[in-house]
Amino acid sequence: MAQNPKSKLLAGLYDSALKNTRKRIDEAGLDRLRFLAQSQKPLEVSSFFDGPELSVIAEIKRASPSRGHLADIEDPVALARIYENAGASAISVLTEETGFNGSIGDLEQVSGEVSIPTLRKDFISITEQILEAKAFGASMVLLIMLGLDDDQYKELFDYAKNQGLEVLVETHSEHEIERAMAREVNLLGINTRNLNTFETDITLFEKLASQLPDGVIRVAESSVKSIEDAQNYRSAGADAVLVGEALVTGDAKSLIEGFRQLHK
Repeated sequence: MAQNPKSKLLAGLYDSALKNTRKRIDEAGLDRLRFLAQSQKPLEVSSFFDGPELSVIAEIKRASPSRGHLADIEDPVALARIYENAGASAISVLTEETGFNGSIGDLEQVSGEVSIPTLRKDFISITEQILEAKAFGASMVLLIMLGLDDDQYKELFDYAKNQGLEVLVETHSEHEIERAMAREVNLLGINTRNLNTFETDITLFEKLASQLPDGVIRVAESSVKSIEDAQNYRSAGADAVLVGEALVTGDAKSLIEGFRQLHK
């Protein structure tokens, strides 16, 4: 089954991410990228999501197309250490440059300095972007069902797994969940923000989470601004929350510690 059509903005983000990846590979060389990837040993991600507490994927996020500038984050490693020390299960690093002011260098720096998994969050559409993720230390990559057709998704998912990387599959609808579950998904994200319109529907998680089989780690994405928001997701079945804006604009340590106190 095909995916829903991408908006002009989302298509532009994919095109920009692809262009920047190819530019880096042209400059550094694919052979060097393969060499760096072979030297990396990704972490076993699922073990970091065990336990009765709500898990937190804490995000390093400078900006977004919908919100604009959020934080300067001149030292991503220092922020990552705050996240880790507060009890985050993993760190999401935005590497998309155009709309989110991210950097592959952020991923490399953070991955080399923390002992928890890092997620490359970007608009991934080719295997070379996954190879980049591994080369620069990620243990996880994000695949967004809205941006991929079925053949692309299967190719990228299988390639990531063959590289020893975990995949967080992002969905926004029942149709996308059905498409995603064509693979053996361990982590499935339900994003309550529509990436075509950037509108949010916080009830979407509860509507969709019950459709997931046992054993899948359910990740609530977007609209986590407070402990109450996280509790609502937890009550609806979330095993983890992915949080960015609230952490980079607020008291990251207190928020993560609060989220972690939400037990099943």
